[in-house]
Amino acid sequence: MDFRELRFARAMEFTIHEINNRTDLLPGITLGYQIHDSCSEAPMAVKVAFQFANGMEPFYNDTDSCSKSAAAAVPALVGESASTTSISMARNLGLFGIPQVSHYSTCACLSDKRQYPAFLRTIPSDHHQAAALARMVKHFGWTWIGAVRSDTDYGNYGMASFLKAAQEEGICVEYSESYYRTQPRSKLERVANVIRRSTARVIVAFVNSGDMRFLLEELAKQPPPPLQWIGSETWVTHPEFLKYNMCAGAIGFGVPHSVIPGLREFLLDLSPAQALKSPLLTEFWESSFSCSLKGSSEGARGCNGSEDIRALQNPYTDTSQLRITNLVYKATYAIAHAIHGVICNDTQCDKSAKFTPLQILNQLKRVNFTAKNGFQVSFDSSGDPVAVYELINWQKERSATGQTL
Repeated sequence: MDFRELRFARAMEFTIHEINNRTDLLPGITLGYQIHDSCSEAPMAVKVAFQFANGMEPFYNDTDSCSKSAAAAVPALVGESASTTSISMARNLGLFGIPQVSHYSTCACLSDKRQYPAFLRTIPSDHHQAAALARMVKHFGWTWIGAVRSDTDYGNYGMASFLKAAQEEGICVEYSESYYRTQPRSKLERVANVIRRSTARVIVAFVNSGDMRFLLEELAKQPPPPLQWIGSETWVTHPEFLKYNMCAGAIGFGVPHSVIPGLREFLLDLSPAQALKSPLLTEFWESSFSCSLKGSSEGARGCNGSEDIRALQNPYTDTSQLRITNLVYKATYAIAHAIHGVICNDTQCDKSAKFTPLQILNQLKRVNFTAKNGFQVSFDSSGDPVAVYELINWQKERSATGQTL
């Protein structure tokens, strides 16, 4: 289980609870939600997209009336994280005018409203990140570099944008390699050997976190000479990679960190009984504490109630940065403001109002507000936010642990 993704999902849950307790936004209206795990797989994401469009029943409803299926099961959704799964969902949801607001899908291709008319996002397009990375490489005088990317929509589109910008800056690229973690091991080994034998000591990695983990573990078997890593946002802001010594000094760009009052308390307010109500939370609890909530089974000890969630140190409980988590917060609020704009006036809402996802989509395009934690939320004509980044630099502390600056 990806504990960081679980934090994203629960951040949406927290935000909806916060909205439901407000009197100035959707007064008298209680928002509901459903959370589905795509397992980062496009087929699963497409299945969920069709369920959102048609209803959640996994069977055919053979009746004389189609009135129930005439409206979408949900008016809007938050997600997906990966660009490839978002693309798969957006192609289908766009046909029904169901708005999709992503917190993490950065592929520049998703700005094309002809292909993805109902897609918006609270994270900037990689078009901006790629251009910024090229200018930063030029700034430091690194004109001979290597490049590696994930063989995905995220990596391929992102690297294509970077290479175009790098060429315009007069930067020479010795090699440009790609791989994906499910490809044959020999492909990963070949990419690692290209890096080891290269004369370029600066490497730009437009790689998702899963692929980056495999690459660094492969390189660690026969460490190359010291490298200056230039990282894309997905991995360069991920605390897990601070443990890899070869990444010391890595630089890149990340969306701004934030504070979300009350979120940490919400995440930690979880008991074994509450965890049992959700398969995802059950898996989280059992993975975190190496015990079974349903009693001893298959060699695993039963959880006995002594487990202390506040003592955990993992991506779920880590609220020190809250970069992407804040984008989930903003996306959820954007949808709430859009619904408010359709069914409410200044002081009250029409609980019986009928509305369509297309009405919510049109209102989403016009939202412009400041979130409770001070961050501005709006979308341009491509469904993208204003691009704002922080410069990230990894440094080693005297204790030998890494830190992000």
